[in-house]
Amino acid sequence: MTVIGYARGATRKQRVDEREIALTAAGAERVYVDHGESKNRASLPQFSACLACLRAGDVLLVCQLSQLDRLARDDRLISLLHELGERGIGLRSLAEPAIDTTGPSGRVLLACPG
Repeated sequence: MTVIGYARGATRKQRVDEREIALTAAGAERVYVDHGESKNRASLPQFSACLACLRAGDVLLVCQLSQLDRLARDDRLISLLHELGERGIGLRSLAEPAIDTTGPSGRVLLACPG
């Protein structure tokens, strides 16, 4: 199991150093960071690289779920969560401890029909 972190800064000026440090301290072996790119998922090169890097058994670690929510409008966040689940990839959020699909109760959340 590899823990991979992802962080996103809303603007090029916004610093994400604290997020990178928090993700690393929580066990992320590698952290992908997008700086000030648009909310369009296609224009988030580090997020795309992060998704490509993840393998079954890995965990995607974010500081807060809104890091993913901002890049996935409408129902795309739910689709992303289901995609991760189908690929056997867990998701954990540092700010929302209840968001942890690596355990049995978290996997149940992904199995619930939408």
